[in-house]
Amino acid sequence: MGRIVQKFGGTSVADVDRIRHVATLVKRQLDQGDQVAVVVSAMAGVTNGLVDLVRRIAPVHDAHEYDAVVATGECVTSGLTALALQELGIPARSWHAWQIPFRTDDAHGRARILGIDTDTLEARLAEGQVPVVAGFQGLGTDGRTTTLGRGGSDITAVALAAALKADRCDIYTDVDGVYTTDPRIVAKARKLDRITYEEMLEMASQGAKVLHTRSVELAMNQRVRLQVLSSFTGASGTMVVDEDEIVEHQVVSGIAYSRDEAKITVIKIADRPGVAARLFGPLAEAGINVDMIVQGASEDGKTADLTFTVVKGDADRALKAVNALKGDLGFAAVVHDASVVKISVIGVGMRSHAGVAAKMFQALADRGINLQAISTSEIKISVLVAEEYTELAIRALHAAYGLDAA
Repeated sequence: MGRIVQKFGGTSVADVDRIRHVATLVKRQLDQGDQVAVVVSAMAGVTNGLVDLVRRIAPVHDAHEYDAVVATGECVTSGLTALALQELGIPARSWHAWQIPFRTDDAHGRARILGIDTDTLEARLAEGQVPVVAGFQGLGTDGRTTTLGRGGSDITAVALAAALKADRCDIYTDVDGVYTTDPRIVAKARKLDRITYEEMLEMASQGAKVLHTRSVELAMNQRVRLQVLSSFTGASGTMVVDEDEIVEHQVVSGIAYSRDEAKITVIKIADRPGVAARLFGPLAEAGINVDMIVQGASEDGKTADLTFTVVKGDADRALKAVNALKGDLGFAAVVHDASVVKISVIGVGMRSHAGVAAKMFQALADRGINLQAISTSEIKISVLVAEEYTELAIRALHAAYGLDAA
């Protein structure tokens, strides 16, 4: 007998018919002799609607009450899913975070998990009952409901799988796995049978929307085997596993991209020690994450142009913070450009193969695509290019690394 945690996203539980279908998927797993715990998101669109209601009542709102409202979507879905399972003759009950309890810190809207008391759930699983857990929510140390932020239900599922020592955590969504790149852009994109935690983490952080970064990071730290699959097709999905489980690695596993980038350039800033620290310190204090950084060569040895990127939603705050430093740092001007895209080549095979960057740069050069910034890690190379070249660049790189399906 195995133990599986199944998580169903908003599109999988979007209406009553889909919730009934989810119940059949749970039954199919049970029929294989496994114990199953279920985690559900709110029905598609519900959370956004609840957020809108909060903002209409109180544009500047109490974070505690915000969480109390937006966490209710998952409560509804967990109850409906338990009812659908009962209609199939399966013993099931819904669980809210406070009933387990699913303990978090008090950072409302972005809470982090402190621990899960699984004793009762373990007993119910042993009795053959299916716990249906409301995702996205937790119980703060102050006794108030918290929410986990973006990707919260995935985080709930992975954390629960770790706490229950599950054999696998299945993430059901509206795609049937992880692809080498966005199949809407590259028709020859291939679904991957397996991908490493590190590769999935890089793909998620570089723009791939299949899994949220925090859930992948948690799975990697807790060594929870993930499977990404569709609740609609019935096809096998993609396993996210430890590197040791993959016998032979591709040099490049996938191409990710992010349109959520804004480029900021500080013109003629002093080229001397300590200036970068004085520039980026206030950005860090404001909670603005800086991604790519490029400093141009100084012609006179006194000033240089310094370019960096932030997410588009932080661009206005970043510009305000940088402009406030003009009197102190004495730069000439600040300009920004939101018409850019970051494209990343990802693969653990890069560690042992030379020439990966050269192939990337040549493929883009052959198509007349200029690189505005470059950043690298052990298993990733990212470049910033003009937004108009997004699809051309992705298709060129996908073909250059032999990722096109036969």
